[in-house]
Amino acid sequence: MSEPTRRLPVAERAGTGPGDRPEETATRPPERGRKTGRFWSARRVPAILAALVLLGGIGILLYDIASVRSGRPGMEWRRTLARELAQRPLDDTPVLIGAGVAAVLGLWLLLLALTPGLRGVLPMRRVHPEVRAGLHRDAAAMVLRDRAMEVPGVQSAKVRVKRAKAKVRAVSHFRELDDVRGDLDSTLGDSVRGLGLSRDPRLSVRVARPGKKG
Repeated sequence: MSEPTRRLPVAERAGTGPGDRPEETATRPPERGRKTGRFWSARRVPAILAALVLLGGIGILLYDIASVRSGRPGMEWRRTLARELAQRPLDDTPVLIGAGVAAVLGLWLLLLALTPGLRGVLPMRRVHPEVRAGLHRDAAAMVLRDRAMEVPGVQSAKVRVKRAKAKVRAVSHFRELDDVRGDLDSTLGDSVRGLGLSRDPRLSVRVARPGKKG
């Protein structure tokens, strides 16, 4: 004898019951995420140059010290430098120039150490804590330029995106300039917010007529 047929349990989807409204439970506004700072640059070239200079200077000094400890005379350049530093006054021009160069190099190294760098990468909003994304300024400018070319009346457009400002220079060959500028402000404003950047750049739009040929 065959066993009686049993009804298998069915998993019902949330929000599909008779008293539920799917349009209210299925759609949620996207999360804005939290703001993040700029990406830090590795700065490999300045680090390598500074390391090579320090390594070379320390190596020469250690060799000179070992030479003096072994009974040999010190290097001529070190004795000359010590004599010049002992005899020259502090307000002498070569001393002031050397001190200025050393101060500028020191400030440059401090600036590199305290600033993040990577100005060409715009940080994006961090929706997930484990994921951090960035958008190159050239890519953002290309997206805005493509959107600007979709506006009726725009013949050409140049876009330059910085961290705090996005400059748009468009050329319109028909329609009123005020109408074209208004459409660009609306379209590009939505596009800037759609990039998902941590800090939306301020939009600056300028529209002009094409120049006369000849």
